[in-house]
Amino acid sequence: MKNLDQSLDRLFRAAAGAQNAMPDEMPFGFATRVIAEARSGIKADLTDLRSLLRRVVFISLAVIALSGAGVYHELGNDDYATAPLTDEYAIADSAIGNIFEQ
Repeated sequence: MKNLDQSLDRLFRAAAGAQNAMPDEMPFGFATRVIAEARSGIKADLTDLRSLLRRVVFISLAVIALSGAGVYHELGNDDYATAPLTDEYAIADSAIGNIFEQ
């Protein structure tokens, strides 16, 4: 522990005696470069967002088209042509009602 304290004291004394290597002012044109980069980044972000939204819309339209085709195919089957669509629900409803009546 004593060796560690001596090493830290020596390090702190060396750091206190060191000269500041950083300049006191910004390099010439630094602020202009930062502002120019920030302004160009805003345009790039908007175009990225626009392309992302475009992809989302196209994928959504594809999902809607596939879903519609699936529904059309299922409704075109002969299973639903002979019986109404509500028969399955009526059977389930009467079964649930019979359970609660007991």
